[in-house]
Amino acid sequence: MNELMASEAGLWMLFLSGFLSATLLPGSSEAALIAAIKLGDHPLWLVITIATIGNTLGGLTNYGLGRLLPDKTSRLEKNQRALGWLKEYGYWSLLLSWLPFIGDPLCLAAGWLRMNFLWCTAAILTGKALRYMAIASI
Repeated sequence: MNELMASEAGLWMLFLSGFLSATLLPGSSEAALIAAIKLGDHPLWLVITIATIGNTLGGLTNYGLGRLLPDKTSRLEKNQRALGWLKEYGYWSLLLSWLPFIGDPLCLAAGWLRMNFLWCTAAILTGKALRYMAIASI
């Protein structure tokens, strides 16, 4: 029973690590993913799925925060690069939402620009899933 609870706790920690590392808070979920894979308590597909869901929800939290920003004319100096990518490449740029330093502002800017939630979700989810699959395959 204790092993099962520890195993479930590990999945929750992976989820939280993925979530927090995708928000504007600093963090990295790669170490948690690798640790979960090395432990071998769960199938690889489940570990990747949990990390992807947590990381995607973190990215969508940034999207939601961006939607709360009312003034589209104000300057978000830190996000100028992200805004440029979104304006030039649209939803495709959200496939890079996993990148350090640029990924969080991309999601925030997508919300701020009131981009379609479903398309943003699909692009963010795809980019993050591909990233975790690549890390798991190494």
